[in-house]
Amino acid sequence: MKIKAAVVDKQNADFEIRDDVELAKMGPDDIQVHMVASGICHSDEALRTGVAVIDYPIVLGHEGSGIVEKVGPEVTQFKPGDHVVLSFYGCGNCKSCLKGIPTQCENYAANNLSGVRPDGTAHFTENGHDVADMFDQSSFTSTTVVRERNAVKVDKDLDLRGLGPLGCGYVTGSGTVLNTLKPKPGDTIAVFGTGAVGLAAMMAGRISGCTKVIAIDIVDSRLKLAKELGATDTINSNDVDDVVKAVQDLTGGYGVNYAVDTTGVASVISNSINALAQGGTSAAIAVTNHHIDLDTWNDLCVNDKSVIGVNMGDSIPQVDIPRLIEFNKLGMFDYQKTEKFYKFSQINEANADSVSGKTIKPVLVIDEDYVPGK
Repeated sequence: MKIKAAVVDKQNADFEIRDDVELAKMGPDDIQVHMVASGICHSDEALRTGVAVIDYPIVLGHEGSGIVEKVGPEVTQFKPGDHVVLSFYGCGNCKSCLKGIPTQCENYAANNLSGVRPDGTAHFTENGHDVADMFDQSSFTSTTVVRERNAVKVDKDLDLRGLGPLGCGYVTGSGTVLNTLKPKPGDTIAVFGTGAVGLAAMMAGRISGCTKVIAIDIVDSRLKLAKELGATDTINSNDVDDVVKAVQDLTGGYGVNYAVDTTGVASVISNSINALAQGGTSAAIAVTNHHIDLDTWNDLCVNDKSVIGVNMGDSIPQVDIPRLIEFNKLGMFDYQKTEKFYKFSQINEANADSVSGKTIKPVLVIDEDYVPGK
């Protein structure tokens, strides 16, 4: 079937919405999803600009939400009419998946970042030529086909338009804290960068009972929002001579137990390590091609610090996304305050606003006729 999709033809090209893209036929464990909305993530920009490369032309988008239209004969968890949030695909069969760590799936790159479906076939074609996909999802479309394991069922009374970013940005930031770092009540945490991922990590720090939740950025409006969402303290790094000292001053001179860097900027990553207390851990979770130098003697050995990378918040989407929704209902994870809705036709404007930082989490409303709760 032909669908509407936003195609990027080559590196750094704008998104072009076309209505002649052919969607792959459904497999036995596939579901066909009518897309309602999709968040825009910095990972989409990394692929558009070639920082991370799959192939071109490509249909991006991996924070989708929509309504199931059809299901394959082997699908057991979904039926037409179900509302879903889409996320990454884990094979479910490798050792990591069987251990409950699908973000470390041995086939993760092949299944999500190869540009083709897990079985090696094209997700999309145009005029007889293959078009690459992302996350076996490609949510910048009017309709897509995904594996059953890509989808998470959500209640129909929830507004689908804002839920898509739970599938990547929000689950990545919060999962890094809740699943990986696992701070205890009374611990301290600093989050470098207050975009959607950073704010999600910061809210998770507050949920975990951290007594110091320090948000660090260069944009005052974002730091103000961080305060509204639960930061105990904020630091504008443009306003202080030494960010590390500023963090230490807020923690009795010790530094923080945990830090999360969402910027990918080498100097900021270094600050996140230097701001740790002895025995602390810093998580680097940005998609970046930058590199840092580590003092393996003083930092990693003598001060017993740890530096880790975390993919997708070590999340199990079918567990973590419903948990975030419950936290939201309790007023503890107010992600809606980070979002701004755009029409699908405004995709290039929305992406530019994401890159510039004007909008924390742009959300494309693909189905403008959708009515929440129906």
